[in-house]
Amino acid sequence: MTRDWIFVPVIIQVLSMPRVTLRALAFMAILATAPSLAIGADQTDWSARMKALLATAVSFQTVAGRGEVPKMIEWLRGEFLANGFSDRDITILPLGETAAMVVRYRGDGTSGKKPILFATHLDVVGADPEDWTRDPFTLVEEDGFLFGRGVYDDKFEVALGATTFFRLKSEGFVPTRDLILVFTGDEETTGATAKALAEQHRELIDAEYVLVADAAGGKLDSAGKPISFPVQHAEKSYADFELTVRNAGGHSSRPRKDNAIYELAAALQAIQAYEFPVMSDDITRNYFAQLGPLKGGSVGAAMTAFAKNPDDKSAVAALRADPAYVGTTGTTCVATMLNGGHGENALPQRASANINCRIFPGVGAARTLDTLKAVVGNDAIQWTMKGDYPDAPASPVNQEVMAAVAEAVHASYPEVRIFPEMESGGTDGAYFRSAGMPSYGFFASFIKEEDIFYHGLNERIPVASVPVGLDIWHRIITGLAGP
Repeated sequence: MTRDWIFVPVIIQVLSMPRVTLRALAFMAILATAPSLAIGADQTDWSARMKALLATAVSFQTVAGRGEVPKMIEWLRGEFLANGFSDRDITILPLGETAAMVVRYRGDGTSGKKPILFATHLDVVGADPEDWTRDPFTLVEEDGFLFGRGVYDDKFEVALGATTFFRLKSEGFVPTRDLILVFTGDEETTGATAKALAEQHRELIDAEYVLVADAAGGKLDSAGKPISFPVQHAEKSYADFELTVRNAGGHSSRPRKDNAIYELAAALQAIQAYEFPVMSDDITRNYFAQLGPLKGGSVGAAMTAFAKNPDDKSAVAALRADPAYVGTTGTTCVATMLNGGHGENALPQRASANINCRIFPGVGAARTLDTLKAVVGNDAIQWTMKGDYPDAPASPVNQEVMAAVAEAVHASYPEVRIFPEMESGGTDGAYFRSAGMPSYGFFASFIKEEDIFYHGLNERIPVASVPVGLDIWHRIITGLAGP
C-alpha cells in the first residue's frame, strides 16, 4: 500500500510520550512547515489546520488510568487562547485523574434564546501498538483514510469543533446567543465528568438543547455513495456486570468436578445462546423504514419488513445477524473480558468475566440483571453491577435542529435522507437528557459500515470527511446562531 504522509504532534508532546516510534522521529521535520493554527495565519486551508490539530490530539494517550486527559486539556486551552478566546471563556474542571473543559463563545444575545451546547469527549479506549498495523497514537494518512486511535471516536469531532470555533472567530462571527463547547474526559468509562457537569455545574452548560458530536452521522453505501445522515434522538443505556465464581481450588493433579473456570464457561455459553426479546419504538421503526430502501439487498429488505412488522421472524433474524443493526432490535449483552486462575499447576480458586449490556430504553439495568441471572441459573455465581448509568428518555424531535442539519448536509449531498435514530451505543447525551436538556447526536462524517473500526484495530476515517465535516459544523452553527 502507498503511504502519503504521516502527521506527528508538536515536538514537546512527542518527546514526552513514553515510547516514540522511529516513524514519528523520521517525520519530525514536517513540523517546521506545518500550518499554524493561530488566527493570524493564512485562513484559507482549514482542512490542513484541522488535520494538524487532529494529529496532536491523537498523540495524547487519553486511555483511562494514564492521566493524559488533563495534559490534553492544557494543550487545548493554549490553542483556544491563541485563537481569540480569553481565560474568562474557558473553565477547566478536574475530576480524579481526568477532567473536563468548557469553552463559551459569547454571543450578542439578540435572539433572546438560551445557549446551544456542543459536546465531545477526549478519552479513548485502549490500543496495544503490538496489535496494530500502525502506531495507534500517531496519525497516519494512507489509502484515503486517516488512521489512529480516536480518529473516529471521538477526536475527529474534537478537532472539527475546535477548528470551527477558531474559524468563526477569525471570520468575526458574533452569534445571536452563546455557544458552549464541552470536552468531557471519561465518556468511554464512567461518564463522571458529563454527570458532574449536568448535575453539579449546570450554570456552566445550561442550554436550550445539546448537540452531541459522537453519534449517528453519514452513511455511505457499498459503492461509496452518501445515502443517509441519521440524527440521534435516543440511546440505549449501558451496564457492566461482573460474574465471579469462587472455589477452594487445589492441586491440578487432583481435579474436582466443580471447577471455577468450567462453571464460568457454562454461564457464558448460556448468555451467548440467549437472545433478548425483540423491541421497537417509533424512532427505530421509522429508522428502518427510511434506511431500508437506501440500504437495499437482503438487509435493506429486512429493515423494511421489520418497520412494517417487528414480529417478522425472518426480518429479525437477518437484522440480528448483522452487527451494525442487531442493537436496534432490542437489548444486547456480550462478554468482553475474562480473568481466572492463579497458577498453571493449580485448580482455579476464582474466575470472573465482564458482561457488557446495551439496554433498550425503558428496560433498565436491574431488570436486565434479573434476566441474566435467570438465563445462567447458577446461584453460586456472584453478580456485581459496575457503575451507575442513566436510562435516559428520548429527546423530542426539534424542527430547528433537524432543519439546520438538513441544510448543512444537503449543501454537499442534496439527495441524502435525514431522520431520527436510536443509538445502539451510549454517549454523554444520556446525562444531559436525564438532567432535562434535550440532546441530539450527530457525527460530521460519511463512512461505509465496513470501514467502521472504532474501539477496534486500525481505527480510521475517510480523509474526504475532513472538508465535509468542517462545512457541516460551520453551517450548523451559523444556521442556528447566525444573524
